Amino acid sequence: MEAGEGFYLDVGDGHRIWVQPWGSLSGTPILFLHGGPGSGCNPGQRVLFDSSRHRVVFVDQRGAGRSQPPRARHANTTAHLVDDLERVRIHQGIERWLVVGGSWGATLALAYAQACPERVTGLVLRATFLGMRAELDWAFGMGLATFHPRLHAGLKALVPPEEQADPLPALWRRILDPDPQAHVPAAMAWFHTERALSELVPPTSTLPPVGNGTLPATPFMEAHYFLHGCFLPEGALLAGAYRLHGLPGILVQARYDLLCPPVTAHRLAARWPEARVVEVEAAGHSLGHPAVTAAVREAVDALAF
Repeated sequence: MEAGEGFYLDVGDGHRIWVQPWGSLSGTPILFLHGGPGSGCNPGQRVLFDSSRHRVVFVDQRGAGRSQPPRARHANTTAHLVDDLERVRIHQGIERWLVVGGSWGATLALAYAQACPERVTGLVLRATFLGMRAELDWAFGMGLATFHPRLHAGLKALVPPEEQADPLPALWRRILDPDPQAHVPAAMAWFHTERALSELVPPTSTLPPVGNGTLPATPFMEAHYFLHGCFLPEGALLAGAYRLHGLPGILVQARYDLLCPPVTAHRLAARWPEARVVEVEAAGHSLGHPAVTAAVREAVDALAF
């Protein structure tokens, strides 16, 4: 029997999150967590799973994807998202599930597994991100300046000189500014910069002109989370790795991921004996790279027993 249709689940605080069960009701239960924060799930992510053997639950997090209200940041913290996942699990009648997530999805997967280890059978993480400010400083600072100097210069130019010593919080505040004159150029610059860091061969090495059109949700949700330290004590997920002991984990890591470089996955694995890092050569951050997709699918097959 196939899993049911997608539905909205009221999680309180004025939020309704979109839940999409998919696959076989008799299959291995799996929770899939999208990245961002703010990107949402999409049908293309189903390629990671086998509909005849897996019972996958796709969840659009608060303010993301089809969840309502769109881009809502009130009562939207990591703790709220963890609680929402437990609501989904109970609603679906699932005792334990394999948790799969990449980038921010990996962050949330770790936060959930450390809070509820008894509800998790294992973790498949792609592009491990621990939610630490140092990771963001490297990716959008030294990393960006090293590999995309023109993009780095364009992003930094959006911040007044007096704030350029610590430009990221200033940029996030501009993204969250209600004035479109402030947030439109900042949000689009952040979006295009992140895209360039996500792809092995990005479409541009400079910021394109700001045009008209719908603004993506991710810059706003990311600015909200990053400005608040991902609503986690600094280093909490690394310090809490001991709570994962006994759980199997596979960390799929692209060699040339400029957003979430290999060092992070290896730091986590060093504190989690049951985890192993699977490195993918000649690939970047994007899940869309065929070798990365294949590695994640293989990891799911290995742990979805």
